[in-house]
Amino acid sequence: MKDSISNHLTSPFPPALDVGPWTLKVERFPLLLAAALLLSAPVIVPAATRLEEKIAAYRSRPNIVFILADDLGIGDVGCYGQNKIKTPNLDRLAAEGMRFTQCYAGSPVCAPSRAVLMTGRHVGHVSIRGNAAVPLATNETTVAEMLHKAGYQTALIGKWGLGLTNTPSTPDRRGFDVCVAFLDQNHAHDYYPSYLWRSSTVGEEPEPLARYDLTWNQDGAKGKYVQDFFTQVATNYIRGAKNMPFFLYLAYTLPHANNELKDQGMQVPSDAPYSAEPWPQPEKNKASMITRLDRDVGAILAQLKSLRLESNTVLFFSSDNGPHSEGGAKAEFFHSSGPFRGIKRDMYEGGIRVPMIARWPGRIPAASTSTQVWAFCDFLPTAAELASTKPPPGIDGISMLPALLGKKQTNQHEFLYWEFHEKGSKQAARWRDWKAVRLAPNGPLELYNLAGDPGESRDVAAAHPDIIAKMEKYLKTARTDSPHWPLAK
Repeated sequence: MKDSISNHLTSPFPPALDVGPWTLKVERFPLLLAAALLLSAPVIVPAATRLEEKIAAYRSRPNIVFILADDLGIGDVGCYGQNKIKTPNLDRLAAEGMRFTQCYAGSPVCAPSRAVLMTGRHVGHVSIRGNAAVPLATNETTVAEMLHKAGYQTALIGKWGLGLTNTPSTPDRRGFDVCVAFLDQNHAHDYYPSYLWRSSTVGEEPEPLARYDLTWNQDGAKGKYVQDFFTQVATNYIRGAKNMPFFLYLAYTLPHANNELKDQGMQVPSDAPYSAEPWPQPEKNKASMITRLDRDVGAILAQLKSLRLESNTVLFFSSDNGPHSEGGAKAEFFHSSGPFRGIKRDMYEGGIRVPMIARWPGRIPAASTSTQVWAFCDFLPTAAELASTKPPPGIDGISMLPALLGKKQTNQHEFLYWEFHEKGSKQAARWRDWKAVRLAPNGPLELYNLAGDPGESRDVAAAHPDIIAKMEKYLKTARTDSPHWPLAK
């Protein structure tokens, strides 16, 4: 039975690297799942037949891969209008799948945006609403916990930022069978870290979360760029997990600046292929970081193809918020916000409208563009429907699977909501094509019609008191109070 269900899962670390004694032992995982399925089979059905049917049903559910960039603007990608930075693999991904033009991050900064993605709760309801070191609450179910319970193997590779080692919200405690990651957001700024965190909670000998020293980056050495390492780990993980449905959350740090290096913060091994360009050095480096990210997306696509997993894998690509002006780079140099106003930390569209590309060959229409309005809170219920399971109660998201499949999306958001708590609390909401922005507690609302003014250049609040009244009424009920994130100056 073992040979008919699964092969051994090799270590997610590349064998050519010195990774020490740690290996990922999950070869018994499919057997344990098979045993559970067998025990649940009705006695009136021959056990072997019923088990085979259930295993076939589990295998038929698609793998889910979510690749998340960090501070990548919607205008930084070729298929969204970028003409200087090369992104051939992302452009191919869009040509083979669906490109969304109205998808929103959970927040204009990292941690709350990722919390929204993981929990299906918008930023007015989730426990993490800013970049302070507050962990996810234990009563918030993550997409990994949901999918793990549904029989998926789950892995986080890259940046977490939702719970440190002294909290109950480290990845291994929040549904991830495998973790190779930064836990701390500030630690993730370092592209040549001396250590990461790793764990494996499945197999005969589970490995608890532990610090893992990267021998090639000790004592200030720059032996290996960590994003290259994450790609090697991810491709090896896919190879090992191929025989059962899996969820891979691949959270790159690219093209985030190393903020500790100030104007040297666009840290990359080489500025190729932009070395000869007459650009400021930070801009060359930023472009190289984005093209390197694109190359790594290509490596994931190639691995799925080589293992014949393309037709049964739904792959999402997005960014956690709008582009930054940090590390010496300026968002306006490459028009990284596209046609939108604002950047990271802004409540305007440039801070929260992000690229979103989805591919599922044979199911998601190829070379399609969708204007469907949706947000990061919708990923969890969409993943639930893909996995034929139920989302947890109390979430704000709705499944976008009909839109993904090119069908009519009958279930729509009435409102989308954001809040932000750096340098005073701010709020924003979208209703249909109307966008309201409040830049200070109890301050007046700005109002924009995104259909005719996507750049939010004309505040029409005075001309539409009825819309302002509707937005004000919604904002009074849009959030729950939080001791960490009061709406205060």
